[in-house]
Amino acid sequence: MTSPKPKTIQTMKPETAAKKLGVLLSATPAEFQAGVVSRDELNELQSSPPAWLADLRRNGPHPKQVVAAKLGISISGLARGGITEPITTTEIDALKAENPAWLERERSIQAEARKEALRLKQR
Repeated sequence: MTSPKPKTIQTMKPETAAKKLGVLLSATPAEFQAGVVSRDELNELQSSPPAWLADLRRNGPHPKQVVAAKLGISISGLARGGITEPITTTEIDALKAENPAWLERERSIQAEARKEALRLKQR
């Protein structure tokens, strides 16, 4: 009989962990940016986020995938609209209130893409 191998701890780079947490890496604390994150640590951060993480998720600055989701458009739509830098929740809310023509256009494009995806799925 062979003895069981010791369980290895899965780790990830801070960039990967930040993406999974939906936050901008450059806005995280230095100790988060400098180390590696284990799967258990990531699960703990997701289940009971510390104050810095809750604040980042609430106020930003947000990475482009989060900005796009909050605006209801695609990441490409963000680029077409001229949004290339991370923005805060306040800036997202201001964009929603202003509702510029490019945002309306991108939302309609996204809605059409969703309808088409649903139509293809139902085939």
